[in-house]
Amino acid sequence: MTPDLSVSVAGVPLKNPVIAASGTFGYGVEFEDVVHLSKLGGFVVKGLSKDPMIGNPPPRLWETPAGMLNAIGLQNIGARAFLEEKLPHLRGIKNIVVMANVFGYTREDYEHTIEILNDGEGIAAYELNVSCPNTAHGGLQFGSDPRSLDEVVTTAKRVAQRPLIVKLSPNVTSIAQMAYVAQEAGADALSLINTFVAMAIDPETRKPRIANVTAGLSGPAIKPIAVRMVYDAAHAVKIPVIGMGGISTAADVVEFLLAGASAVEIGTASYWDPCATEKIVEELQEWCSDHEVAKLADLIGGMQLE
Repeated sequence: MTPDLSVSVAGVPLKNPVIAASGTFGYGVEFEDVVHLSKLGGFVVKGLSKDPMIGNPPPRLWETPAGMLNAIGLQNIGARAFLEEKLPHLRGIKNIVVMANVFGYTREDYEHTIEILNDGEGIAAYELNVSCPNTAHGGLQFGSDPRSLDEVVTTAKRVAQRPLIVKLSPNVTSIAQMAYVAQEAGADALSLINTFVAMAIDPETRKPRIANVTAGLSGPAIKPIAVRMVYDAAHAVKIPVIGMGGISTAADVVEFLLAGASAVEIGTASYWDPCATEKIVEELQEWCSDHEVAKLADLIGGMQLE
């Protein structure tokens, strides 16, 4: 029997739980020559703002032990250009699920960006980025303050014509509290975690490795913390949770599902292997067969304490 890998998040059916994470998969079209997009559960396009953004100056990436620092600064072509230049091509690819990551510096920015994207046929859901740690303002502030989070989610929910997934910051005292705040403000699902605020210094030059000085830490180094935060969030809310943070194998995916995630996003792994997402889907099929798991969704929240 072929294992059933299908899951559902906020009413969006996915053929499997593997989603390519925002910021690591471009607009999807960049990976079309190396990944069969239709084999993924879905993918989230890089963060879109109301107007184009040039991002941070270089250097913007630095490899760390078991991880990576990045401070791209949400460089993007803008929501309207995405609808005109990228989305029409994506609509021509069968059996794909496209989610749009949305970013703003103010509540009005989020509102206007979503209003633009509402006109885009073929977008399955919005992922509200309230947690980016490498921009000068916005993002992280919304994601680290309960009142601000409530306000921005409420604003976005009021105009969103598609399911709203809120991407939470790990740089908080209580992830369970922030998850609950987002749910009560109207989130249809949560995704977590985004990167940790971090930095690196070159001992020879005594200068920061990243031009922005601080950056976001991702990769396998953060996975155990991410699993714990997904577990805490999933037990604090009734809406679906998408887990992410250092996933590079099928076993990692299963670990997040057992912690309570309904699906996962894979980001940094795509940097060292652009085919990582598709390979993990194949590995997941094999894992389920080897462990006699007929329906993958049965594993969600299935961690056994005894």
